[in-house]
Amino acid sequence: MSSTLAKIVEIKAEMAQTQKNKGTEHHLGLLKAHLAKLHRELITPNGGGGGGGPGEGFDVVKTGDARIGFVRFLSVGKSTLLSNLAGVYSEVTAYEFTTLTTVPGVIRYKGAKIQLPDLPGIIGGAKDGKGRGLQVIAVARTCNLILIVLDVLKPLGHKKIIENDLEGFDIRLNSKPPNIGFKKKDKGGINLTATCPQSELDAETVKNILAEYKIHNADVMLRSDATVDDLIDVVEGNRVYIPCIYVLNNIDQISIEELDIIYKVLHCVPISAHHRWNFDDLLEKIWYYLKLVRIYTKPKGQLPDYTSPVVLPYSRTMVEDFCMKIHKNLIKEFKYALVWGLSVKHNPQKVGKDHTLEDKDVIQIVKK
Repeated sequence: MSSTLAKIVEIKAEMAQTQKNKGTEHHLGLLKAHLAKLHRELITPNGGGGGGGPGEGFDVVKTGDARIGFVRFLSVGKSTLLSNLAGVYSEVTAYEFTTLTTVPGVIRYKGAKIQLPDLPGIIGGAKDGKGRGLQVIAVARTCNLILIVLDVLKPLGHKKIIENDLEGFDIRLNSKPPNIGFKKKDKGGINLTATCPQSELDAETVKNILAEYKIHNADVMLRSDATVDDLIDVVEGNRVYIPCIYVLNNIDQISIEELDIIYKVLHCVPISAHHRWNFDDLLEKIWYYLKLVRIYTKPKGQLPDYTSPVVLPYSRTMVEDFCMKIHKNLIKEFKYALVWGLSVKHNPQKVGKDHTLEDKDVIQIVKK
């Protein structure tokens, strides 16, 4: 790992010393591509960096309907938050590095089971191998939502440091994949087309970046004003796009005027973990960002069961997805379904396995 880290430090130093202008755009683009490759080596098990796997105490089986990752600096009150939010016991002392292993807890909210791995705190530079940050962020990559826990009494510069660490570990917060079409081919060179004007990428820059990856034949379609970083993300192909909430703790120690300012921060929820203030707002925001869909079952001749919904991710809500969540053999026996709710025009409505369900729909499966 040491040689990889040394190269990362060297490239960062060169980037910092290079003035950004039209004449240096190509060179900076190549440096960014090379840096991305080195970070991939660093964080991929057996990928030349010598580390990056979850490691002892971090390999937690993903259970429930969703997983939330708490990422934070040391000693920001996260252990108290977890204890009060989900009943997870994590020993709290006056020393830093209190939480050393991943302890899974569960929030039960609106019928959903949401897993909370209790991750150790990180220090700045986690993406470059400092502390146990690599293992912490490796678990964060598997989460459906990330909560960055910050102390309102400490510099909000911590927010930027954590964001940079997550970005360096190929996690993109509150964003969507770049609108770039990319397809490698066997011959024909680099074919670049753009559907709108480009302020940063041109044919030479694209060709040079792809050459860094030893790609000399590909079709590239730019459907928005894309950056060098956008192109690298698409070529690397291992980025994860995860929603994020910033949890600002210890609001019991600031003024109302300061609290008003905090409320204006995008994707932010101010709380007091110690006093359990504003937990309802936090849970509602968690639910909104997870975009989970509850489907209620109705056995034939009985009333719907509103106590234990089947919870599906927003991106997979077809009747077939519902059947697979119940049991993989159910779809083999599926004949049709009766559905009540917002997804149908009349109640009940007979639908097939491709029908898309909506939150709080009621379903009855009819077997062959």
